Amino acid sequence: MTDAQLTTARAAAEAAPPPGDPAYDRYCAALAETLTEHWPAVLAANAEDVARAEERGLSPVLLDRLRLTDDHLDGLRRLTETVRAELTDVTAPGAGVPVGDWGVRLRVPKPLGVVFMVYEARPTVTVEGALLPVAVGNAVLLRGGKEIARTNEVLAAVAHKALQAAHLPTGLVTVLDDPDRARLRALLKRPDAIDVLIPRGSPSLIDYCRSASSIPVIASGGGVNHLYVHRSADLDLAAEAALDSKLPEPTACNTAEMTLVDREVAADFVAALLRAAERGDRRVTLRLDPRIPAPRPAAEDSEGRPWRLSELREHDLGREFLDATIGVYPVAGLDEALAHVRRYGSGHTEGVIATDAAVAEEFTRRADAAALVVNGSLRLHDGPTLQLGSELSISTGRMHVRGPVTLGSLLTHSVVVRADGTLRGGPDAASRF
Repeated sequence: MTDAQLTTARAAAEAAPPPGDPAYDRYCAALAETLTEHWPAVLAANAEDVARAEERGLSPVLLDRLRLTDDHLDGLRRLTETVRAELTDVTAPGAGVPVGDWGVRLRVPKPLGVVFMVYEARPTVTVEGALLPVAVGNAVLLRGGKEIARTNEVLAAVAHKALQAAHLPTGLVTVLDDPDRARLRALLKRPDAIDVLIPRGSPSLIDYCRSASSIPVIASGGGVNHLYVHRSADLDLAAEAALDSKLPEPTACNTAEMTLVDREVAADFVAALLRAAERGDRRVTLRLDPRIPAPRPAAEDSEGRPWRLSELREHDLGREFLDATIGVYPVAGLDEALAHVRRYGSGHTEGVIATDAAVAEEFTRRADAAALVVNGSLRLHDGPTLQLGSELSISTGRMHVRGPVTLGSLLTHSVVVRADGTLRGGPDAASRF
């Protein structure tokens, strides 16, 4: 990344039309069209990235994060259409509010400015990053993992072609192609050139960006999430919720890593998990705390079953497994479960399964995370699923935005005061000129 690229991004942000301009709708449409047109080239570049990753010995789960298919194109095209449908409402000025008998105030949306996204090896994030921030007038710098370098090279060309078609500055999207950590450190020291930092990935990546930079951060990712199963729970529901919270997307940030279960129902809950895994032939590894007796004879009859049992270790607490693994940890009750969440959770998504309404209410009152789910899957924490709108990521921070980072979260506002000649003459007075 050179100073020239930073200068280009800033110049593009300043030259771009304000949010709500028809050019952004044209850009969304052009991005979908150009992505479709160039998808064979994107897949070819992606195949090179995947082949190199296989040579390096990446796990099958991580390879799946890298790999693109036609299904991804369908999803990205739907995303562009959804963003287009949301733009009018998101970018509309607020209604005027009378101020005394002399004026009107209203909020007018403004871009955040230059947004720097740091993420890992998910090529779909490159498209999302080139779409959502830009659709509301921001310039974006995109730094993905080196594992998707060839894919990102083609995606950068796609974004630039779409920007040209919409008559927008091509500097609104810059895909960084230098994996050198020294360059990343240098960028994190540039609050003069970058307005907002969005790290998306592991807790270590987020912690590094927070500690190494004074740029305001929208922290996204870090999904060390828990599902607490109370003794009153419907254990079949608890088992289904646990598996649905993990298996469809084992590496996603809103998946469950650990189930905390009241110790008196722990063995029965594990048995319910095994039954549920077998019903859907869903492959899962359960890491059981040694205090939970492995079910018999099931533990001796695992051959041909979709599940596998292993021992939960101390180092498993507070970690993301990044595969189809769920930990099972016994607790004495709600208080111990909440203490565990406070110590090991990342503030992303926490859930409780209980038929006792008082327990569920107490859990939501005392647990602290961007989303708290009662009697359901943790994967419900998702902007479109919750009908909050398209999302770039899910924020675990407390300032500006917490939860889904939607189009509206990528805007700030100016307060416009229509004073109609009013002056403020004294400390508490306003008078008409």
